[in-house]
Amino acid sequence: MSKSFILGNGSLTIGLDLSGQVYDLYFPYVGLENHTGGPFVHKIGFFVDGQFSWIDDGSWEMNFLPTINESKYIARNSKLQITVEFNSVVYNEKNIFLRELKIINNSDRKRVVKTFFNQQLEIYESYRGDTAYYYPNNNTIVHYKGRRVFIINAQCKEDNKYFSEYSVGLFGIEGKQGTFKDAEDGVLSKNPIEHGLVDSVIGIETEVEANLHKTVYYWMCIDKIMAEAEKLNTYVILKTPAYLIESSNDYWQAWVSKNDYDFRDLGEEVESLFLNSLKIMRTHTDNTGAIVASIDTDLLKYGRDTYSYVWPRDSAFTVIAYSKAGYTDLNNKIFDFFNEVIRPEGYLMHKYRSDRSMGSSWHPWIYKDSFELPIQIDETALIIVALWEDYEATKDIEYIEQIYNSLIKKITEFLITRINVDTGLVYPSYDLWEEKFCTSTFTSATVFAALKAASKFAKLFGKKDKSDLYWSYAKKVKEGILTHLYSNDSGNFYKAIYFKEHSTGGEMIKDETLDMSSLYAVFKFGVVHSDDEKITRMKANVEEKLSCNNLIGGFPRYENDNYFKVTDTVSGNPWIITTLWMAQLEISRATKKEDLNIAKNYVNWAVKRSTSTGLLPEQVNPLTGDPLSACPLTWSHAEFVITVLNYIHKDIELTTVNQ
Repeated sequence: MSKSFILGNGSLTIGLDLSGQVYDLYFPYVGLENHTGGPFVHKIGFFVDGQFSWIDDGSWEMNFLPTINESKYIARNSKLQITVEFNSVVYNEKNIFLRELKIINNSDRKRVVKTFFNQQLEIYESYRGDTAYYYPNNNTIVHYKGRRVFIINAQCKEDNKYFSEYSVGLFGIEGKQGTFKDAEDGVLSKNPIEHGLVDSVIGIETEVEANLHKTVYYWMCIDKIMAEAEKLNTYVILKTPAYLIESSNDYWQAWVSKNDYDFRDLGEEVESLFLNSLKIMRTHTDNTGAIVASIDTDLLKYGRDTYSYVWPRDSAFTVIAYSKAGYTDLNNKIFDFFNEVIRPEGYLMHKYRSDRSMGSSWHPWIYKDSFELPIQIDETALIIVALWEDYEATKDIEYIEQIYNSLIKKITEFLITRINVDTGLVYPSYDLWEEKFCTSTFTSATVFAALKAASKFAKLFGKKDKSDLYWSYAKKVKEGILTHLYSNDSGNFYKAIYFKEHSTGGEMIKDETLDMSSLYAVFKFGVVHSDDEKITRMKANVEEKLSCNNLIGGFPRYENDNYFKVTDTVSGNPWIITTLWMAQLEISRATKKEDLNIAKNYVNWAVKRSTSTGLLPEQVNPLTGDPLSACPLTWSHAEFVITVLNYIHKDIELTTVNQ
């Protein structure tokens, strides 16, 4: 299930489902400790004229109204004869989730509307030991366990009154469906406390004149300490929810608009998705520097885990997008994250949690009965590549000096130990798709780019010997790619090479599977120029054999890609990332403005594949175009930002040349 909106401030992150209900709630890190993940949801219901309806029961017509700075949607229920306009935010300065509900009475008579808010929390992602209670001193509902506190309140703006009904109870255990069921007769039982796996409901009553409206505000204040959470509740009341919502919306409008982009001929839809992509990247970036791949936990329904981890690769591409877009102020914390977690030997692990601990993995420490690092070398190399991109944008030599020995040099010295000096081939590791233990073209190209960048960094500090050494290894890797990873017969760069006897020797087995990452990497990371004949030949092969030549279009990762595969009529599901890689190649090869039209079509393809609220998934259904796998995916949004900026810069360049 894709989300409708992602809200966050770098500490508190909330995902709303397609009914606008809270489906994911992360605190205190982005992507870590989902207190509502899995099967839980914060339900919203309405009781009018003796009839009750939850907003996700199928009787509501939903219309999302996404703007860059606001998360609005309209819900209509013809049976209840009400319309509810929602506006939801996570306050940018403090950990407060707020909602504004404009409740419109569509009938020709005055009526009483009861609004019910249900909270389903599994604090610390731990099944037992939560407590929830009604606190009469400030008329709030409190959920807590240890150093995680959630305080809930609601108010009718026009009547200046707070919620008057409440109930707390068990859900999902001991035969209990949940306290939310208590709301369905329109009256809550006012049970004041419960512990275990608990949910709560509050109800607020409003009298609404015919064809007029009343405004209800709801908020949840979150902190590690009870007294601080109580202060946040007082803060909302003093500042007013309306002010905090407006302030947050103004902040995001200012944040995405701080740089003045000339979108050339790309149009308003591209501009809107570009700006929303920046926001999605930011809401997936923790204030401590962790960039999470996706907060979408719906994958738990299909597998063992989520994408709520920090992959160094995804982070590197997001850093590159930040650098190109002018948001470099975020990058130092991101590099600090990797500077702390880097292994003493100079490599990065598969993935991490947002608190800088190791993430889950399926890469073993042994291959063919020999010890092997369970890593993807491209992830380590790409941090150096991203650092150079950031430096070119900032020229922040002082920061580079701070991390030169601890990060840049450490990674580079590790990388040169992973190169066979006789062949120039990078020793095997797991590939970027996390499937094969091999020497892949993609990984080899990233190592080449990292060594080239490291050589430049060494030169900055007058370390000529190191600069020359790193460049000599870079040239070896480039020669190894061109000698061993390219087929003159097929005109393709191989997906990978495997070694028959063990991981570093014996007969080379060449994997000729057509892989989009091989085409992308060799031009992106400077192994060959994008107009090289090798690129021309492989591009033609990719377009012929990989393109999803149906109404949906786009490109899968590689031939016979089975990940979430929907149909055998195409080679695999189209991915946002790989399709935008083809757009970047077209942009790089363009010599006149008309040449950009193909890239523009790919950019517009991505826009069409986004959700109605501007979220890009990992991949799409090749038959319907619906999102598949994680949605949103931070990397997809980063590649969209990179592609659009590449297009803009190339259009300006070609316009200048042709004048």
